[in-house]
Amino acid sequence: MELNLHAKTAVVTGASRGIGLATVRTLIAEGVRVVGAARTITPELEKSGAVAVSADLSTADGVASLMETALAQLGGIDLLVNNVGGGDAIEPAGFLDTGDAEWAAIFDINLLSAVRVTRAALPSLIERRGSVVNVSSINSRLPAAGPVAYSAAKAGLAALGKSLAEEFGPRGVRVNTVSPGVVRTAIWEDPDGFGGRVAALAGAEHGAFLEQIPQAFGITTGRITEPGEVAALIAFLLSDVAANITGADHVIDGGTVKTL
Repeated sequence: MELNLHAKTAVVTGASRGIGLATVRTLIAEGVRVVGAARTITPELEKSGAVAVSADLSTADGVASLMETALAQLGGIDLLVNNVGGGDAIEPAGFLDTGDAEWAAIFDINLLSAVRVTRAALPSLIERRGSVVNVSSINSRLPAAGPVAYSAAKAGLAALGKSLAEEFGPRGVRVNTVSPGVVRTAIWEDPDGFGGRVAALAGAEHGAFLEQIPQAFGITTGRITEPGEVAALIAFLLSDVAANITGADHVIDGGTVKTL
């Protein structure tokens, strides 16, 4: 399928690894000029062909730095992918063990970063009749499946996409949401990351825990999602092939969510 993305420009946040890096690579393969933002620039992002920008998008200064560089390098923004999320603040903790500082940190990176980046990019997106994809999570639909603050922030991100689609659709900007389930990224695969901490709490060896995720999470396909699969969905939604899709939340989870 020809996505007609050649010569478009894009900003991708959370671009150093996982879904973000896969999205950068997918868009570049489609002929898009990409600025990829991350707090820490990885060798993989540097080698991707994107313009790599180091920025902490949980802060207003970080967002301003990103937008200044993106507009200077690209001349304008056609496409925006708000993928930054997760973060070091995510812990497998219950409601009573999550304090105000943790709530604030999780909302800053998972919701308010998208608010700030989108607000800064919208003048250019409106001028170019552009497209936005926000990367949420099935936690917005299955709030008991993860830390309460993270689930709430991702639900807010999904709601933000609906609101932006309604407000800016008449001005030519499409906004959609992609909600992945478990994806093969460092969040789960790093023994020192969230997945490793969950395994430790369960008293399980990390490798064995990962192998049991499809069964434990009720994933119909029997496997977790690959980053490239999420990136392909994002690229489709950004493209003119999806020109009449807006305000939608597309789940990609191997059948984890069973409800209508």
